[in-house]
Order: sequence, then structure tokens, then C-alpha cells
Amino acid sequence: MMVTKIASEKEFLYVQIASRIAHQIRQNLLKKGDKLPSVRALSEEQRISISTAYKAYVELENTGMIEARPKSGYYVKFSSNRMSEIPSVQLPLKQMEQSDVSQMIALVYQQVSGEGIIGLSRAAPPVNLIPVAKLNKSMMEALRQSGSGNTSYEHLQGNISLRRQVAKNAFNWGGNITADDVVTTHGCMEALVFCLRAITNPGDLVAIESPAYFGIFNLMLSLNLKVLEIPADAETGLNLEYLEKALETLPVKACLFVPNFSNPTGSCMPDARKRQLVKLLSEKQIPMIEDDIYGEIYFGKSRPRTCKSYDLQGLVMLCSSVSKSIAPGYRVGWCIPGIFKDQVLNIKMIHTVSSSTPTQAAIAHFFETGRYDLHMRNLRKVLYTQCLRYMQGIEKYFPEGTMISRPRGGYALWIELDKSINAFELYNAAIAQQISIAPGQIFSTDSRFSNFLRISFGAVYDNAIDKSLQVLGEIIHKLIKRYPKKI
Repeated sequence: MMVTKIASEKEFLYVQIASRIAHQIRQNLLKKGDKLPSVRALSEEQRISISTAYKAYVELENTGMIEARPKSGYYVKFSSNRMSEIPSVQLPLKQMEQSDVSQMIALVYQQVSGEGIIGLSRAAPPVNLIPVAKLNKSMMEALRQSGSGNTSYEHLQGNISLRRQVAKNAFNWGGNITADDVVTTHGCMEALVFCLRAITNPGDLVAIESPAYFGIFNLMLSLNLKVLEIPADAETGLNLEYLEKALETLPVKACLFVPNFSNPTGSCMPDARKRQLVKLLSEKQIPMIEDDIYGEIYFGKSRPRTCKSYDLQGLVMLCSSVSKSIAPGYRVGWCIPGIFKDQVLNIKMIHTVSSSTPTQAAIAHFFETGRYDLHMRNLRKVLYTQCLRYMQGIEKYFPEGTMISRPRGGYALWIELDKSINAFELYNAAIAQQISIAPGQIFSTDSRFSNFLRISFGAVYDNAIDKSLQVLGEIIHKLIKRYPKKI
């Protein structure tokens, strides 16, 4: 235990030093081309070992923020001074036909991962980041431990071992729940469906943030629900003041928000705002569905809290899954539906009877053995590195004036382009070059994000990704020259 503690303290120290230097670079206190102190000088200045100083520089080099020059030392490589602004907040515009948005979504989704396509629009872990071998071991062990080989129907509420692990992990986001509070599902989307069906009827008005994941619009359409879009900031998320005013005059039946690392902006609502949101909805007795599928994919020192952690009345229904963290194909998700558990269980019984037995057991075993924690530490580090590398590529190839989000977790970069750009036209030009992006139009029911796009940084940054960003940049430059700027 002592060895483990000492090792963790040393690891924290070099990461802490690297984070402080990275902060100075992002704040433009250290500019591109500036020479950094030598390893020995850094060691003496910070009163750390040479080994720790070296590891800090390696960490920064791996993220692409600095570079080592032979016989010269370390220099700042990354500078974000061109993109000091984040994408702007867009208020509602004239309503579009929902069918137009749905057709656009269907087209983009069909071409996300076609043969030969560079998928910059896929917000999920690529195969090389999925712990396939360890998952296989957990699956085999779970099968051996089961008397029936996991061929029987699972309990309606879900695998008890998995529910215990979900309850145990809730401690990290401030939760105080038991296995009996958890209901398993086939992925997070099914959890959202069950929760929406439990608290709404066709024709009801549901508040969501804007921009929002395009799958939410199709979900609302399938349930015949009306949508009220609440503007959201790319850093702090939902505009609570706008929501509060809307609730005074509109018959909102429920809310569905993504407070932690929302897709596509990557925004994370501050804890104080989460508490304020829960208080506001509690006073009006409006239930909230919290999509926390990205909550575990944080780049900071600790996992952000959830709105559910501030819920005292059971009105917040938290939904999540392992689709973005471990294995999308396993389709293992869950919800913590609070006072609506009986309704959710009834809907699940009618809809699916039970969730998949083998995959639930395998994921439970993956958690129990500590493989999940080890995998997530590596995944967060890799994704943070890739986020920075994608930002550098965009800075290098996209036009001056491009604005980009600063996600602190998740998979997505939200990019605002020149107002003359039509993102769907850009999408069509890009797909012709075998590059898939997500145009801003599919993240709203109106045209307010017509000059925005989402680029996902799940795929490992390599020469093909770099080339695709270069091609995108060239297309954008051509489009800007073709059309006069909008004022």
C-alpha cells in the first residue's frame, strides 16, 4: 500500500507541474516558440526531482503543447491566441420543418462510418481505444460464474451486480443511492425513452438545451412531443435565466438536459448552477431527465457532480451507459429514475421484458475487477491529448476568425465559422472528399447554427486526420471567397 501511495503522489506531482505550464500556454503567457527552462533548471525552480521534471515535459510533449529540439531544449509548440473566443450563443430563429431536419440527420448518420470515410462526426471511442481483450476476459469469467451460462432472462430491474457497481460509482458524482434505485437498459437512449414515456404524454412540451444532440430530436418526434429549445453557452451550458422566464408562461411538462460535457458544445454546468437548476424545477414540480453519458469522460482532476446529487425529491432521472466509455456495441445502460421507478419498470416490462444477460454480467465483472478505473484513466488522458491535437490542426488550417469551444471532457469540438458559410453545403463538399463532419443545422430545429459544425476527436490524430482537417480548411477558404460576408 505504501508503494502505491508514493507512486500516486509522484504521478500527481508531474501532472500538476505539466498542468500549470499548460495553463500558461493556453493563457498566452508562454507563446509559440518560447524556450522553456531546461529539465535541470525546472527541477531546481520547482524543487522537484529531475525525473519528475522530465516526465512533466514528456506529458506536455505528448499533448502537442511543447516540442523537443535536438541539442536545444524544449519549446512551446501550441498557442491558442487565434481562437481566444468561444462560439457565440444563438437565440431561436424562424422554425424549420421538422421533416427537413430529420432528413438531414438521416443523411449525415448514414455516412458517419462508410468505407473509406474519415469519420470526424462520430462521437464515440474508436476500436483502438476499446479494451477488447479485457472485455473478453470479463465476458468469459462472467459466463463461467453463471450456472446457466447467462442464457436465462435477467431480472426485470437488471443484473444485481451491475446495479451495485453503478450505485458504488455514484459516490464519485455525489450520489447516495443503492442498487435498488437503479434500472438497467439497452444503452442510454433506451433509458431516455423509458424516462420520457414515464413522465409525458403525446403533445406535451419538453425543454431541452440548444444546441442539442441530434438524436434527441428524432426521439421527441417519435414520441410526438413538442420541443422548447433553451439557449446554452459553450462553456457554462444552459441559460437558466432564459429557462426561468420560459417556465413562467409556457406549459413545460418535463426537461431533458446534459449538464456534463454536452454534445456538441462540450460545456459543463458549474455546480452552483446545477443546484440552482434543481431548485428551480423542484419548486415548480417539473421532472428533469439528466443525460450523464459523458460525465465520466472528464479532463480535470475530478469528476463533475450531477444534478441528481442535489435532488431531494426524486424528480431528477439520471440516465447513462458504457457506450462512450467502454463498448458501444454492448448496449449496457441504466437509469436512476427516482420517484418514477415503478412507471419506468412497467414500461420496461412492456417494451423489452429484460436487458441482455451476458453483456450486463460482463460489464459488472469489468467494474468489479478494477479494470474500469484503469481503462478510464487511460481513456481520459488519450482523449485530452487528442482534443488538443485537433484544436492545433484546426488552428493551423482553418481561416482567421474561426471560434472553437474549450471542452473539459467528452468527445466534441463545437466550431463557429464565418457567417457566410453554410455548414450543410460544407458537409456535402467534405463528404465528396470522403470526410464526414456534423453540420450545425442538425443540432437544432431551426437554422440558427447554419455556420457551425461539430468535429469529434475520438479518432486518434494521425496523418489521415491531419490531412482531412487541411482539406476542410481549404474548402472553407474557398466558400468564404465565393460568397460575400454576411453582416
